[in-house]
Amino acid sequence: MRLAWPGLAWPGLTWPDLAGRAHDALRSLGADPSLIERRKLPLYADAEHLVVADMARRGRAHLATPPAAVAWQAMRHAAELQQIRLIAISAYRGFDYQFRLIRRRLDQGLLLDEVLRLLAPAGCSEHHTGRAFDIGTPGCEPASEAFANTAAFEWLQLHAARFGFSMSFPPDNAVGYRYEPWHWCWAGSQPSAQVQSPLRL
Repeated sequence: MRLAWPGLAWPGLTWPDLAGRAHDALRSLGADPSLIERRKLPLYADAEHLVVADMARRGRAHLATPPAAVAWQAMRHAAELQQIRLIAISAYRGFDYQFRLIRRRLDQGLLLDEVLRLLAPAGCSEHHTGRAFDIGTPGCEPASEAFANTAAFEWLQLHAARFGFSMSFPPDNAVGYRYEPWHWCWAGSQPSAQVQSPLRL
């Protein structure tokens, strides 16, 4: 079965290929790959067509798919008109980069189960799609629950849906990640990148 959305980074990639790659990555970390099935985690392929959606202060480009980038820029501008500053902390992250992030957390001494509540396994991150943004605002620690207490978060709750964005991981979310008030994903009219096939190990 082929993955049913455009822009794959690996031409001809099939659903079993992506599942196998995600399982292999978990095994190499010492994790049970069946956690993907147990937690009902979706699989996502890396987006292929990416543009610069925003620039970090240190000059690093935040990439996204073209429609997600346009939606982000429009939303950020609309917020600015109301004296709300939205900052892109992270956008597109590919499979290999996600794996390195997990490995880095483990090298810092965090337990694997804890890391996999903080970060999606490689192959399961919405950031692979080029549609997800981690959003911050001045004066708030990046990627912290404190973001939920900011005017920026309040603005997003009221207005993000108008630009096609929704918060992916509210408290007690079904896939078992921690509450991430900073993580918002663009859906718009583009087909979802979520793989619809059931996972078979």
